[in-house]
Amino acid sequence: MNLAIETKKLTKTYKTSSGMQSVVKDLDLEVEKGEIFGFLGPNGAGKTTTIKILLGIIDGTSGEANVLGRPAGDIESHKRLSYLPEKPYYYEHMTGLEITQFYASLFGIKDKELCVNLLNRVNLGNDYNRPISQYSKGMQQRVGLAQSLLNDPELLFLDEPTGGLDPIAHIEIRDLILKFRDEGRTVFISSHELSDVERICDRVAIINKGEMVHQGRLDDLLSGGRIEVTADGVPENLADKFKGDDMTLSLRAGRLIADLPDTMSPNEMIDAIRTSGGSVVSVIPRRKRLEDLFLESVSGDNLAKGRVTGKMTDDKKADTKEEEVSS
Repeated sequence: MNLAIETKKLTKTYKTSSGMQSVVKDLDLEVEKGEIFGFLGPNGAGKTTTIKILLGIIDGTSGEANVLGRPAGDIESHKRLSYLPEKPYYYEHMTGLEITQFYASLFGIKDKELCVNLLNRVNLGNDYNRPISQYSKGMQQRVGLAQSLLNDPELLFLDEPTGGLDPIAHIEIRDLILKFRDEGRTVFISSHELSDVERICDRVAIINKGEMVHQGRLDDLLSGGRIEVTADGVPENLADKFKGDDMTLSLRAGRLIADLPDTMSPNEMIDAIRTSGGSVVSVIPRRKRLEDLFLESVSGDNLAKGRVTGKMTDDKKADTKEEEVSS
């Protein structure tokens, strides 16, 4: 397996007022080259700490972390990767072109044409001479993507790349990320936008309380969907015939709604409904969603107590424990 990122038993422990606390615990992570990889978890799960270790900003307490075949933080691997934080900071009096040229100069790049081409690529060709203060959040995010491509990276770390964007900017950023993969780049995304992750990622990892819960290809992790059968005119005694641990049934005023795993054929139930004089209204296969898998992964936590709709609950009122101990 050709890996862009690999960790083995990675652990990060901090000393707190209540004693030693592990923010990341024995984390085994594998990201293949050329894929889009989603890194998921609730606030305080250890995502930020893990990314900081992979970028060489902080050191792990124990275990291994390798990026592009070298230990995390290695200067040579840094030349081949790029990072776009969730909330990048820009000098707002500078134009999009000026800020891109400024960051290019940090790489020793003085090619203005390269900066212009990158800004054109992220759909800022008509706006790069405007000051950043006049940019929408989506435009600022596109500047960040242009900046992240200055060193032609093999590996991109993107933190919440589509968070808080309007629908059009959302789609544009998502399409750009797909193009990065088509170019052979590896994209590591930390995101709360579960619908985006499900659309574009090849594989995902879900961590909770610093530990790995799930890791693998989305098709494999989301196997095991459900089938919903709805029928009218169903007699009361028919529901008792099909009750089982893997099935939920609701029968009111002759309307039956049955939810069963997709490993179970609905044909027997459909035949029985018709034989009893009932009529089948619908048979709907429902693919398991990433949201469902996520909620299963963090069951028992506060997040699982309320539904999320495409985006994980994100309480911004207080810093997470993860950020407190890593500051």
